[in-house]
Amino acid sequence: MTQADFLKSPIPPATDLPDLDFNGPGRFYNRELSWLGFNWRVLEEAENPRVPLLERLRFLSISAANLDEFYTVRVAGLRELAQAGNTTPAADGLSPAEQLVLIDEDARRLMAHQQKVLGVLRELMAEAGITIVPLPDLTKEDKTALADAFMAQVFPVLSPLAIDPAHPFPFIANMGFCLALHLERMRDKRALQALLPIPAQIDRFMPLPAPDGQHRFIRLEDVLLLHIDSLFPGYRCKDHFGFRVLRDSDLEVEEEAEDLVREFEVALKRRRRGEVVRLTATKGAPPALRRIVMQELHVRDDEVIELDGMIGMADLNELVLDARPDLLWPLFTPRVPERVQDHDGNMFRAITQKDMLLHHPYETFDMVVRFLNQAALDPNVVAIKQTLYRTSKNSPIVDALCEAAEDGKSVTALVELKARFDEAANIRQSRRLERSGAHVVYGFLEWKTHAKISQVVRREGDKLVTYTHWGTGNYHPITAKIYTDLSFFTCDAGLGRDAARLFNYLSGYAQPEGLENLLISPHTLKSGMIDLIRAEAEHARQGRPAQIWLKLNSLIEPDMIDALYEASQAGVRIDCVIRGICGLRPGVKGLSDNIRVKSIIGRFLEHSRIICFGNGHGLPHAKARVFMSSADWMGRNLNRRIETGVEIHNPTVKAQIVSQIMAANLADEAQSWMMAPDGSFARVPVPEGEFAFSAHRFFMENPSLSGRGSAGAKDVPKLTHGD
Repeated sequence: MTQADFLKSPIPPATDLPDLDFNGPGRFYNRELSWLGFNWRVLEEAENPRVPLLERLRFLSISAANLDEFYTVRVAGLRELAQAGNTTPAADGLSPAEQLVLIDEDARRLMAHQQKVLGVLRELMAEAGITIVPLPDLTKEDKTALADAFMAQVFPVLSPLAIDPAHPFPFIANMGFCLALHLERMRDKRALQALLPIPAQIDRFMPLPAPDGQHRFIRLEDVLLLHIDSLFPGYRCKDHFGFRVLRDSDLEVEEEAEDLVREFEVALKRRRRGEVVRLTATKGAPPALRRIVMQELHVRDDEVIELDGMIGMADLNELVLDARPDLLWPLFTPRVPERVQDHDGNMFRAITQKDMLLHHPYETFDMVVRFLNQAALDPNVVAIKQTLYRTSKNSPIVDALCEAAEDGKSVTALVELKARFDEAANIRQSRRLERSGAHVVYGFLEWKTHAKISQVVRREGDKLVTYTHWGTGNYHPITAKIYTDLSFFTCDAGLGRDAARLFNYLSGYAQPEGLENLLISPHTLKSGMIDLIRAEAEHARQGRPAQIWLKLNSLIEPDMIDALYEASQAGVRIDCVIRGICGLRPGVKGLSDNIRVKSIIGRFLEHSRIICFGNGHGLPHAKARVFMSSADWMGRNLNRRIETGVEIHNPTVKAQIVSQIMAANLADEAQSWMMAPDGSFARVPVPEGEFAFSAHRFFMENPSLSGRGSAGAKDVPKLTHGD
């Protein structure tokens, strides 16, 4: 047993921080630095020898993609505030300018470490028969093969661009990658400066001839350098460097826009032209050429990061080869719940028998798609209502809604246009839904609709029965394969009425009254959670067992953190599993003595939000109050979004959440990182040869309690698994 096992290990002694003002901003940890800490944990999985080699490469790629998005959104916003002279401090007391300095220092260290990790992985990959070949190491056979591939697959897409008074510096789009070239004309040695944009439409890594069982690749930029003479006949390349642009990608939408959809279409075009927030360049760039690029892109020295290695590491995901299953996670096929099989796949009969909770990706997301497909085809279904925050490009959910509308059913789709980086896809889907005859609404201009709800109204005999699905994740079949989320199916009449009231709010703006089992942001979710935290504190003061379990992606909302601090001081034991950002400082003497926080990083991305209150009985307990939610505890989720918190009353579903899902997360040792009072996280070491419990492995090996069907619920599986 290690300290990471929150079920068995006691809360460690609190740390005395005499200089910390418990009433000042120092009681919070900075949001942006906490996010960078999360990305360090992702990167360190790329160094974990227990992870298969190509999955380690995938973690490296993810850490790079995460950092790109962080710069284009969070850093861009802080930069805009700092340039406007805004000195308003964040909750932790740091001004935008102060945060930018700390972010820059940490991000530079992170990017330098990414290069070191890539070097180690390249060596291991070469030993396993996967090689990235440097330009000088190409053989004659390689060059012959590349010449043909270049002319057939690359040359037609390229646009070499001279830079001179007649050819002004071109616009480089967000995430645009270019070679800057200093060329010399061979007949008279006349200099020419040029740019060669590297097309994103072509794979970054081109295959080379390789013996059976081996894989050899070369980077696309090296292929371009090899064929400069085809692009600039009569010139030789005297010098060059690569650079990549990140631009401000946050959207600004006019509040009084008459047509919200049209406004977003315009805003998406505007995003491409945002200011440059970071320029990465290969180390050793020729000074004159570097200066031209910086001047034309209006970039300062402190916004340039020179890298001794590869630019644009997110592209490494191309080398996670399906052809090498021996270097990937063992194949895992999500389960179909036994209860659904008992009813020959009929979702309505399975739900009618009893409420059912699915835990994705361990139980297949296909059940959510099947629920809507069956609703679309069922002649007894009269109405379907659905929220859509993020959807896949060819969404089976949208397919089902369109089919239902075309069949004459009443279909209402709440499409959230402000789902960052998915706005364009959502606009296309909304147009398609409208053509099919569905009612498409866009919710509130000032608030995103982040709640995940499906409502199906079915005629059964002489009455109408409402079936609802409540989720913690998006209706996105692709991300559902790697995100851990909850799907709750019920035909409970109270929750059906709550869903109807909420959809009426989304389409008609009249704030719902009389909600029976539901808390919603921005109205009752935050205040309701604070009331429950304070009730738990009162249990502690009265000498009753007092305990809170939290599982969130982010915990930064100051009022929520302060409520947890107060509960801790009253004697409430609080165990938190926070995947990413955490602004709470755990284990501080006199402030958070009874709070501990850990983060789980592993094969799957923890995404479900679960809140459990002992309710005077401790945890786990049948009388606990248990909620699943679409909302993290962030200001935007609790104050500026439409979110849901669904209270679970069904005993089996509650036992599944508390004694199975939460218990396994709290018991995890293999993938857990413990948070210290200073905001840092450290992986808990497991002695060599000792067993370390893995929550992800437990869920892969054990069926969910509420979907057991004819097998019977029996006992909740013990939190152990085989070697």
